[in-house]
Amino acid sequence: MSDCLFCRIARGDIPCRKVYEDDEVLAFHDINPVAPVHFMLIPKLHLASLAEADDTHAALLGRMLLLVPGLAKQQGLDQGFRTVINTGRGGGQEIFHLHIHVIGGGNIPPMVRRS
Repeated sequence: MSDCLFCRIARGDIPCRKVYEDDEVLAFHDINPVAPVHFMLIPKLHLASLAEADDTHAALLGRMLLLVPGLAKQQGLDQGFRTVINTGRGGGQEIFHLHIHVIGGGNIPPMVRRS
C-alpha cells in the first residue's frame, strides 16, 4: 500500500532509527516511546493487522516472533521485555500495518489493573 506510513518507512521513503533489517522485516525505534526501550518489528509486506493474517503468513509471523528475543537483548533488555500486538481499532491499533511493539527497561506497569 503506497500511502501506508509503515510501508513508506520500510521502503526507505521516511527515515527511521533502525534496529534490524533484512529482506522481509524491519525493526525500528518508536518515535513516541513509552519506555526506555521501545521498538517495533514490521513485515515489509503490507498486512493491515494480525486479524488479516492467514496460513500463508505463518512462516513470516513465526520468524518475526523468533527475532524479538535477540533484538531485545541487543537493545539491553536482559531482564525481560513486553511484546504487544494491537489488533484493530477495538484493540488500540493506530497504524494499520501489522507491527509488534517490544517494550522494556525501567518500571513497566502491569498491562491490566487488578483490584
